Amino acid sequence: MRKDIILGGVGGQGILTIAATIGTAAVDSGLFLKQSEVHGMSQRGGDVMSNLRLSSNEIFSDLIPEGKADLIIGVEPMEALRHLNMLKKDGWLITNKKPFINIPKYPDVDSLLLAVEDLNHHVSLDADRIAKELGTLKVANMVMLGAAIPFVGLDFSAYENALNIIFGKKGQEIIALNIEALKAGIKEAEKFL
Repeated sequence: MRKDIILGGVGGQGILTIAATIGTAAVDSGLFLKQSEVHGMSQRGGDVMSNLRLSSNEIFSDLIPEGKADLIIGVEPMEALRHLNMLKKDGWLITNKKPFINIPKYPDVDSLLLAVEDLNHHVSLDADRIAKELGTLKVANMVMLGAAIPFVGLDFSAYENALNIIFGKKGQEIIALNIEALKAGIKEAEKFL
């Protein structure tokens, strides 16, 4: 198995938690992992990007070459499209439809969503709406991760174990809520398969 994943979003949207969850699930599944992240001004609404490389064989670089990513997970549509040059021709783009408008000249949202719809392999969902229906916007990142699960290739139980490790000190209620968010994301992704 080998998967190269790009994560993109804005500071505060939970990109690093998605990366930690996938990474923990991968290692728990006996895979090798390399990760690189850029989050310089993330606390002030800046962009956050992470490279995740998972493989059953040893990995020598943490950076994904241009045009080689199997999957882009964008917690925000502009940030998802920002990394489009990294995606393989048959790769999948998973993005939230809800923008995080943090700059004065944010691109036209309808144009961004049309660009996503033009891709052969994409999943676009309103993760913010789904998270609010679950009770809190804080799990929108887990909804997005859930939408990506069918394309990563790890058993769902590995993600459950990862959430138990990551959120264990916060209690079973928080863990259960995050697991429900994953399931809701998977349900949305299935509409695109």
